[in-house]
Amino acid sequence: MVVLVTGANGQLGQAIQSVVGNYPSIDFVFCSSSELNITDKNNCETIFEKYKPQFCINAAAYTAVDKAESEPEKAYAINVTGAQNLAAVCKLNNTTLLHVSTDFVFDGLATQPYSEEAIPNPTGVYGVTKLQGEQAIQNTLEKHFIIRTSWVYSQFANNFMKTMLRLASERDSLSVVSDQIGTPTNAVDLAECLLTIISTQHPIPNTQYLYGIYNFSNEGQCSWYDFAKEIFKVNNISINLQAIPTTAYPTPAKRPAYSVLDKSKIKKVFGITISNWQEQLKK
Repeated sequence: MVVLVTGANGQLGQAIQSVVGNYPSIDFVFCSSSELNITDKNNCETIFEKYKPQFCINAAAYTAVDKAESEPEKAYAINVTGAQNLAAVCKLNNTTLLHVSTDFVFDGLATQPYSEEAIPNPTGVYGVTKLQGEQAIQNTLEKHFIIRTSWVYSQFANNFMKTMLRLASERDSLSVVSDQIGTPTNAVDLAECLLTIISTQHPIPNTQYLYGIYNFSNEGQCSWYDFAKEIFKVNNISINLQAIPTTAYPTPAKRPAYSVLDKSKIKKVFGITISNWQEQLKK
């Protein structure tokens, strides 16, 4: 079985590469953006023709939330046109697409975890383009899994954890917002989730092998302040950490105040066991 992974040099792409040894029956093809530019449909067709993948994991995305506000065309090209191109080429090649989306498709006004049926209402360019990408896939390709996730971090690429560790090496004190609530997700756990979906040939009895949208993050919830506090605790870093409201840290893009995801569906259909975010951070 051939699995093609786009965005190989990004955080998720590198996380998938770190666990390939657990999946000896899969032939992985990792393509960086220079090898496979998903905004170029001809490029997509050429790569698919060459490798003929049964599955494609789209780990390529424009994820610079604030920068997207001033670069909407670039965000659209990658998150919407790119997703559309992959869906079309997957359909042509009878390939199943696994596409990673985000909690930013929601406005954050909920008070309980968002299910897959919750009505999206993104508030910024990043969230809007990710939702449009989901819709482009849904309108083009039946054989798709859209996995919404949140607050992804790891030892790879750029992310909140690495930013906090870098800032702690440069400063004596830090201020982090405490009124945005979500769930940190270890990128390696997300990688394992995607590969579990691919490896699950026979889902749990009495459940239909459903294509569509699934939520995945680690379990539990916290604020960015709580997350930072735990990062420093795990790494034995002493720093003056202050909790501040979102209003004290204005950003070009508005963040969801609450974006915890309900994972009941993915646990039921694929039998996935999900660890608490604090446990996974220690790893």
